[in-house]
Amino acid sequence: MGEFCCIAPDVKLGRNVKLSKFLNLYGCDIGDNTKIGAFVEIQKGARIGRDCKISSHSFICEGVTIEDGVFIGHGVTFINDMHPRATAADGKLQTEADWKVIPTLVRKGASLGSGVTILAGVTVGENAMIGAGSMVTRDVPAGTVVAGNPARALGRAAVAAKGC
Repeated sequence: MGEFCCIAPDVKLGRNVKLSKFLNLYGCDIGDNTKIGAFVEIQKGARIGRDCKISSHSFICEGVTIEDGVFIGHGVTFINDMHPRATAADGKLQTEADWKVIPTLVRKGASLGSGVTILAGVTVGENAMIGAGSMVTRDVPAGTVVAGNPARALGRAAVAAKGC
C-alpha cells in the first residue's frame, strides 16, 4: 500500500485503522477502528475520533476536529480560512504567519452527506445530519437535519441504535 500513499511519520494512527490507497496524511491523529477511503487528505493538526468513516475524495484541513462515530460522505470539504489569499500585502506568497486557522468541530455521531462543504468556525452538533451537497455556513444544533445552500434546518435526525 505504501507506494500509493503519503503517510508522514508524524501521523498518529489508532488500532485497527483501515486505510485505502492514494492518501495524503500528515501531522494528524486518527482514532481506533476508523476507515479512510481513497483520495483523502487529512492535514496537520486535524483530529479524527474512533469508529469514524471518512469516504473517498474528502479534504479535512488543519483545525478540524471530528469526534467519535462520525460519517463523512464522499467529497466532503472543510474550510479553515474565511479570507483566503495566495499573496500577502507585499505581493509575496503567504506563509503560515500571514493567516490564522479557524477551528471547526464535528460532534459525536454526526453524519455529513456527499459533497458537503463546512465553512470555518462551524460546530456540527452531536447526531446532526447534513444533507448531500449542502453548504454549512453556521452551527448545526445537536440532532438536527439540515440541507441546502446555505444549509437550513429541516427537522430532527433519527438516531440509530447502538450496534446497527
